[in-house]
Amino acid sequence: MTTNVSLETSMGTITVELYTSHAPQTCKNFSTLASRGYYDGTSFHRIIPGFMVQGGDPSGTGRGGTSIYGEKFADEISQELRHTGAGVLSMANAGPDSNGSQFFLTLAPTPWLDGKHTIFGRVKAGLAVLKRMGLVKTGADDRPVDEVKIIRASVREDED
Repeated sequence: MTTNVSLETSMGTITVELYTSHAPQTCKNFSTLASRGYYDGTSFHRIIPGFMVQGGDPSGTGRGGTSIYGEKFADEISQELRHTGAGVLSMANAGPDSNGSQFFLTLAPTPWLDGKHTIFGRVKAGLAVLKRMGLVKTGADDRPVDEVKIIRASVREDED
């Protein structure tokens, strides 16, 4: 079984495939938060063209969000996974073992993040939507001028 999470956004739908064998705790956190509606109505609060799109903070500040395990949880860094291009799904953090609910999707290769952020999935469908998000106009703190939202996140199990 493959676990996918669909992010219905204000710009279109992005479906991510989760790497449950490489990052089981992180995938469980993300899929559980999605199934509980935690991400519904939240914003992508930080967009940096050519780098990444970040979301998952219900406060919208970039400083909020908690995991299903409590405040923060440990990294699950896999040497097999790298930030090799657009569409890599990783946990945003504030240093080692500080994962909560925030995540980001890469817009290009970001090798300097390897070993520092837990990679736990990839875009399976909707890469063009993600790339369009990376082109939105931003202002202070890389915040989109016009809000880009997750309308609804939902979990789907697919047969392999």
